[in-house]
Amino acid sequence: MFIMRLDKFLCETTALSRSEAKKAIKNGEIKVNDYVVNKAELNINEKADSIIFNGRSLRYEQYVYFMLYKPKDCVSATNDNVSKTVIDVLNEKDYKDLFPVGRLDKDTTGLLLITNDGDLSHRLLSPKKLVYKTYRATCDKDITKKMCDMLEEGVDIGDETNTAPARILSFDKNVIEISITEGRFHEVKRMLHAVGNEVVELERLSMGTLELDKSLKPGEHRRLSDEEVKKLNELVGR
Repeated sequence: MFIMRLDKFLCETTALSRSEAKKAIKNGEIKVNDYVVNKAELNINEKADSIIFNGRSLRYEQYVYFMLYKPKDCVSATNDNVSKTVIDVLNEKDYKDLFPVGRLDKDTTGLLLITNDGDLSHRLLSPKKLVYKTYRATCDKDITKKMCDMLEEGVDIGDETNTAPARILSFDKNVIEISITEGRFHEVKRMLHAVGNEVVELERLSMGTLELDKSLKPGEHRRLSDEEVKKLNELVGR
């Protein structure tokens, strides 16, 4: 059985605080199995019972997963006193404790996974899991074979150790698609700088098995499919 107090269920499935949930119940805004209820302490079966709040059916989900096409000029954080965050862009107010998995620079666009699943996030970001993140970088100079060879060897970006070897998927003129397993600060930009080039635009195309949905536009998002979540879990051994 999956038993939960009604007021707690409302807090888990909406943006209501506990006091707001109790007030909504008291005001007769909640139906359980088509009956109006007014007891916050009522135990409900989160899997079997039908819960309606102001005409909207509520469904309990322990974890949720969103793919956001991150636009420029927003920060990969849950809150910021100066700039708009990716959580602001996502604008999914019915879900609590959402956070971005890793960070993209403010001027970097592309795939960003947003969830409340801390364990999956930890595994995806762990260097030990070797989860490749693929980026398309537009540079101010043409990419050469020598630059690619250096990147695939690992380069000195000023840290204590060289970067892990990258995978170069393609390069044409001044555009390169590069996959890395680490998540160091400004890593791709610093790697290209280390081989004598400068990144002018950067977009993330994939993280592990998850690829940016080409139907999304910057600032748009969608829920991950069950299959996408399954593949991510399999990738990190969960």
